Amino acid sequence: MLTGKRTIVHRLPIPGLLALALLLAACGEPLATPEPVLLQASGSMTLAPLVTDLADAFHERAPTVTVAVTGLGTQFGLESLRSAETDIALASYLLPGVQERWRTTAIARDGIAIIAHPSNPIEGLGLLQLQDLFGGRAYEWAAVGGPASLGEVRPVSREEGSGTRAAFEALVMIDWAVTPMAVLVPSPEAVVDYVAEHPGAIGYVSMAAVTPQVKVLKVEGALPTPESASQGSYPLSHELWLVTGDPQSEAVGAFVDFVLSAAGQEIVGRQYGRVR
Repeated sequence: MLTGKRTIVHRLPIPGLLALALLLAACGEPLATPEPVLLQASGSMTLAPLVTDLADAFHERAPTVTVAVTGLGTQFGLESLRSAETDIALASYLLPGVQERWRTTAIARDGIAIIAHPSNPIEGLGLLQLQDLFGGRAYEWAAVGGPASLGEVRPVSREEGSGTRAAFEALVMIDWAVTPMAVLVPSPEAVVDYVAEHPGAIGYVSMAAVTPQVKVLKVEGALPTPESASQGSYPLSHELWLVTGDPQSEAVGAFVDFVLSAAGQEIVGRQYGRVR
């Protein structure tokens, strides 16, 4: 598990609190009804479905704690955490300064899938070819071994503030910028929809966002899977993060502990690489 700065917080997990309550009741102490707790989690559109599943499973174990999840982009989540409008920011990529300011916990490993139209006969690409395609230096599919009939390349990218875009640029583009001619769309679903409708298109999404509408291309000979992301054998693997205040509140800490537990990581492993 990768973490940023950490402060040791002595807290009882939710089961520990329950045991303490039962002990007090057995000793004749009055037993107070636990106050319900609502946590707000917002940020990465990639992470939002996974954290929703984790929140539902956590609520079954701790019925007094509800985690409400909103997916509006990594940058939105971090800004909401900064303004104290959310308790947990969901981040597909850690922007500079985040680990110095907040507590960061890697909870999963994603593989960024490169997707094309199903009619595209290309099976895989190298990182340099991806740079050429998304950087605007390869205008025709024939430049990377595709048939001339595919015509112009239509790169599809995410909007500013997307953590997946930041991760893609760090892993693929490095010192190159995505071409200003790229089609910018607001969500992973929009990337999939656009690529599915345009034979010359190429885009990138979290591997969990892939649907049968599109074709996943190999990158340097490898496909994104939970196993290849967890092992780091897929070249476009990266961590997905929960970002919280430091120290954490007891409820936030209990939720993070659950996500990293065997039960939480079992849920993570259904679509992503596990970190434990």
